[in-house]
Amino acid sequence: MIPITRPVLGLDEKRLVAEVIDSGWLTQGPRVAEFEKRFAEVCGCRFAVACSNCTTALHMALVALDIGPGDEVIVPSMSFIATANAVVHAGATPIFAEVDPRTYNLDPDAAAAMISPRTRAIMPVHQIGMPADMDRFRALADRYGLAIVEDAACAIGSKRRGKQIGTDGVMACWSFHPRKVICTGEGGMVTTDHEELASRLRLLRQHGMSVPDTARHGSQKLVIENYLEVGWNYRMTDLQAAVGLAQLAKLPELVAQRRRLAAVYSARLQEHPWLIPPFVPEDVEPNFQSYALQVRPGCPLTRNQILERLLAAGIACKPGIMTAHREPAYRERGVQIHLPITEQAADSSLLIPLYPGLTDAEQEYIVQTLFAIFAPIGVPT
Repeated sequence: MIPITRPVLGLDEKRLVAEVIDSGWLTQGPRVAEFEKRFAEVCGCRFAVACSNCTTALHMALVALDIGPGDEVIVPSMSFIATANAVVHAGATPIFAEVDPRTYNLDPDAAAAMISPRTRAIMPVHQIGMPADMDRFRALADRYGLAIVEDAACAIGSKRRGKQIGTDGVMACWSFHPRKVICTGEGGMVTTDHEELASRLRLLRQHGMSVPDTARHGSQKLVIENYLEVGWNYRMTDLQAAVGLAQLAKLPELVAQRRRLAAVYSARLQEHPWLIPPFVPEDVEPNFQSYALQVRPGCPLTRNQILERLLAAGIACKPGIMTAHREPAYRERGVQIHLPITEQAADSSLLIPLYPGLTDAEQEYIVQTLFAIFAPIGVPT
């Protein structure tokens, strides 16, 4: 089975993890601080705060903005459910809005239509690494006095007008899950240019503790910490950060390989009678965290039938991005909204393998299979 993704891990990761083990400091410590510093430099922002995953990053970001019960946050439903869940964890209400069916990103016009007196923030998602239209979201935020929290879980290495995305909102949140471009096993990060927000995030991730562990254990004098507010244990370990440092050093090459593979797919599948390659807006350089195909209207095979035939051919694949508003977790919370554009985009899209290390022969086999499963059907008239 050709996997849908595979993290790129090697000797550099092993060496840095071994150094952490030899140091005796395994939890959040000096390697986390180093990873934060380097990640902030890559993103072009002043501060980065590491945490346990992107869901906790999003949760903390909202709490740091004092968003809670009675507040609303506009989100796309077409996103991993963590986007909406983080809003619920903060005590606020996620308000689902339509997406642009070409990019799967939150539609600024649809978001604008959902703004109410209770709206406190908009959470655009750079879906599967495709940069969202942040100029229009910034204009909305300025007009209505809203905060922008970017869900950049999939988007490290993605650029807009030559600049790494993630600095258009008050905060951006990132994921280092193995399905992402760089990974730490699990892990997340919040980036911001606001020192006061970074300081509060550091409190929230460690139970509101006034003194970090490194300061307490490194001091030659008695240090007794205070707990300034109710927080959580959302820390990253130095073991994870060591992997992250090695991965971050590889980022330019990992993204370059993904873009090369995506270009091959798009060129080969441009003439496919039933499948549409990804749309890439001008001035945008996605990292191709995933490669999504859209099924043309009238296709004689359903999206799920295509997936079944790919799996039977030994090619791992997935349905397109989920829709949170149709999941039982939100139906049971009383969410009854109908989002036809979102639903159509989700139900007619699929993800195929793309990762550094995918061989030319494997990619050729995938492309040939995508044509072959339609061979008995022919082309549309």
